[in-house]
Amino acid sequence: MKIQSEINIGLVGHVDHGKTTLTKALSGIWTDTHSEETKRGISIRLGYADITFRRCLECPAPQCFTTALVCEHCGEETKELRKVSFVDSPGHETLMATMLSGAAIMDGAVLVIAANEPCPQPQTKEHLMALDVIGVKDVIVVQNKIDIVSKERAIESYQEIKDFVKGTCAEDAPIIPVSAQQGANIDILIEIIQEKIRTPRRSLRKAPRLYVARSFDINKPGSLPEAMVGGVIGGSLIQGKLKVGDEIEIKPGVQLKKKGKGEWMSLHSEIVGLVGGGESVEEIGPGGLIGVATKLDPALTKADSLSGSVAGKPDTLPPVIYEFTMKAHLLDRVVGTKEEKAVAPIKSSEPLMINIGTSTTIGVVTSARGDVVDVKLKLPVCADEGQRVALSRRVGARWRLIGYGIIK
Repeated sequence: MKIQSEINIGLVGHVDHGKTTLTKALSGIWTDTHSEETKRGISIRLGYADITFRRCLECPAPQCFTTALVCEHCGEETKELRKVSFVDSPGHETLMATMLSGAAIMDGAVLVIAANEPCPQPQTKEHLMALDVIGVKDVIVVQNKIDIVSKERAIESYQEIKDFVKGTCAEDAPIIPVSAQQGANIDILIEIIQEKIRTPRRSLRKAPRLYVARSFDINKPGSLPEAMVGGVIGGSLIQGKLKVGDEIEIKPGVQLKKKGKGEWMSLHSEIVGLVGGGESVEEIGPGGLIGVATKLDPALTKADSLSGSVAGKPDTLPPVIYEFTMKAHLLDRVVGTKEEKAVAPIKSSEPLMINIGTSTTIGVVTSARGDVVDVKLKLPVCADEGQRVALSRRVGARWRLIGYGIIK
C-alpha cells in the first residue's frame, strides 16, 4: 500500500482562477482531458492527479520542498515525504453538483483565489461554503496570479481574502501568494500542505467502502469481442481493504423496468485489477484515488454511469433508500449569486438537489416541520443513518447551496 496516495486534497474556487494550472504546477499533470474541457478551457468533470512530495536533505526550507527526484538547487537526490491525490473541481456555477460530489472524498482543500479579481467572486464564496457544509476542516488559501498584478494590488487582494474568510472553516488558514503559471512559491505551498493538511486515521479492519466518483469503459472503439475487458470504477476507499479476486457489490446498481415500474438491482462482480498511485497493485487500502477493474459489462460503466454509487463486499453496504427524514441546517444567506438573499425555510412540495457522498439526486419535500424534513428521492441512494447531505435549492436558473441535513 506504500505505492498509493495517503490523502485526497481538493482544489476548489471560482472558474478561471487557476486550479487546473496549479494542479499541473504541483503534479506535472494537466487534468482537463475531456474534449469539451480542451475546447472550452474550463474543467467540466472532476480531474485527478497523483503526486509525491519530496524533500532535499541538503537545502534549507522552503526551497528543500519539491516534487523532483533530484534537487534543482544542489543536485542531490531527494527523500520521499508523502504521496497525495489532488481532486481538481470545476469552478463554473453550472457545475456545482460536480464540485459537491468531489468534496465528499476530500480530506483537505486548497482554495484558489486569483489576485487580479475582487474577492470574493460568486463561486469562491459558494465553494468555501460547500467545504463548510461537507465538513472539510483543513483548508489552505492560495492567492494565485500574483505575477500579473502590482505589489499594491497583491496587498489589497490579500486583505480582501482575510476579510472574506472570517467566520468560516478557512478563518485561520494560511494564505500563500503563488504564480501557478510561473511555478513561483510552489515549494512554500508544498511545505504548508505538509504542515497543515494531515493524513486522517482510517480503519483497515472495517468492511471496505468505496465512494465511486468516476466509471469508465476503457475499450477502444472497434475492439474485437475477445479482446474487450470489463468496466472500471474509480473513487476513494474510505475504510477497509480490497484485494484482487475479491467479490464486490455496487449499490444502488442499475434500474430494471418491470411492469412499467423501475426497480433497482445491485451489481455484483469480481475485482480483476487494482490501480493506486498510477501502478497496478494486488491489495489496496484507504487514502488517495484508486481504480478498480471488474468483470462488469463495460456498457454499465461507460460515461460515469456508476458515479455516485457505493461499492464494497457483498452484504456489508448501507441500505438503498428512496426516501428519508433529515434534520436540516440552513445557511443564513444564499451564496453564489451577486445579490445574496436570505435562505427561506424549506417548504412542502419543493424540489431540492441533494448530494450524499459522491451521489447527486433530486428530492421532493413531502413534509417540512421546522428543521425536520421528509424527502422522497427521484433516484435512490446508498446511505447510512447519521450521514451528512448537502442541500441546494433552485434560485432562478441555477441550483444554489442552502445548507446541509443529517439523515435520521
